[in-house]
Amino acid sequence: MFRDRTHAGRELGRALLHYQKEHPLVLAVPKGGLEVGYQVARALNTRFSIVISRKLPFPDNPESGFGAIAEDGSIFLIKNAAGWVSKEEIEDIIREQQQEILRRIQVLRNNEPLPGIKGKTVILVDDGIAMGSTMRATIQLCKNKQAKKIIVAAPVASPSMARRIGRIVDDIVILEQPPLFRAVAQVYEYWYDVSDQEAISLLKKAEETSRSATRISGDWKRP
Repeated sequence: MFRDRTHAGRELGRALLHYQKEHPLVLAVPKGGLEVGYQVARALNTRFSIVISRKLPFPDNPESGFGAIAEDGSIFLIKNAAGWVSKEEIEDIIREQQQEILRRIQVLRNNEPLPGIKGKTVILVDDGIAMGSTMRATIQLCKNKQAKKIIVAAPVASPSMARRIGRIVDDIVILEQPPLFRAVAQVYEYWYDVSDQEAISLLKKAEETSRSATRISGDWKRP
């Protein structure tokens, strides 16, 4: 359905053009969401940054998780799944992911704080939504910071997940909702894990997009 994340991001940007007049803040969930979010921000000529959220993985199956934590400490737990992990294990896993969040903020965002969210229209972007835990934790972060409007955007999600996420935000834009959804990668011809170095390179490229948008929109006071 999509050649790669660049293609998916361009298609998603076109689907979000009606939000351009609101000068939204585009926040990508790294690292998979970086290229997609960057292309959305370019299409809307608006400010772009990243927000760090991490899956809380099962100790014996790190590919699966029982929830997620965002960089402000917002936590989402899948009720049934969390019951399979002891309280002590949950606390240890949360501490581990908090350390990884701090590392990513330092490496990917140079220890810079999140851009101002209060009173803004925020578009949260990822390369796809599977279990939805990291997105839900990120949504809670935006609510805590009093975003005016929260829009979730992704190239792919299951129909049931799109409905569930849609109930807790102002709008959701999902390009593809396969009835037999197995993994985000299934809609990409070219899929790979994004390295830190690739992410840093893309973020440097994105800085000019944000500076340009800052100059155009009087709403943004700092680059």
